Amino acid sequence: MLDDFFVRALVAGIGVALVAGPLGCFIVWRRIAYYGDTLAHSALLGIALALLLEVDITLAVFLMSAAISLILVVLQRRERLSSDALLGLLSHSALALGLVCLAFMTWVRVDLMGFLFGDILAVSKTDIAVIYGGGALILAVLAMIWRPLFAATVNRDLAAAEGLDPDRANLVFMLLMALVVAIAMKIVGVLLVTALLIIPAATARWFSRGPEQMALLAAAIGVAAVVAGLYASLEWNTPSGPSIVVAAFAFFLVGLSSLARNRYAGAVPPEPRE
Repeated sequence: MLDDFFVRALVAGIGVALVAGPLGCFIVWRRIAYYGDTLAHSALLGIALALLLEVDITLAVFLMSAAISLILVVLQRRERLSSDALLGLLSHSALALGLVCLAFMTWVRVDLMGFLFGDILAVSKTDIAVIYGGGALILAVLAMIWRPLFAATVNRDLAAAEGLDPDRANLVFMLLMALVVAIAMKIVGVLLVTALLIIPAATARWFSRGPEQMALLAAAIGVAAVVAGLYASLEWNTPSGPSIVVAAFAFFLVGLSSLARNRYAGAVPPEPRE
């Protein structure tokens, strides 16, 4: 079954969506969408270093994203700049440095469009194994830190007072985000990976009555976007990664129109309890 490229693309995309949905909920709850962009942009620098050192690209992207996360934590504690200023500094600097490094490596032929926007139709069985193996690890660790991470999201001081160690949970969450960026890069590319994290979670928020329900619904919407985007790409010969994101945005618009109708009828579902 996995010998067909389209089936491999479907399986790989679904695997990424199942992981991106729950993590994306925390991005939405914490209002840190720019953090996802920072990690995605740093991935390009990881790609450049991987090609230069001739190491595995997925591993290099994960290590670079993790390094950026740790640098952000250190700068937030020691510098007076706001978080959004630090994220902007790291994001654009890493992206520009990655592009400059690639420009200097004239002996390497790089499919920059593939890295930026993904090439899901080219995934291999090995890529699928990495996605599902890494995804299972991410979801298992997320389940372990769910309580302290969610408590820190709602009220950091209260979480610390209850002995839940929010600092450790936040650090683990950042590393999980770095791993998601590394395994999702080949699916939708470094510039679109944040959209796959945010849009399904933002859509699910309107129709969820609790955080766990929102996480499950976000994963389901992400899977639906992958399937719809890939079939649309096959039908109209459009780029696969951007088509997935456009499908997710279409679901967002459908949810928005449904919410507007419910408000007009006076039947708005309650906001999820955070």
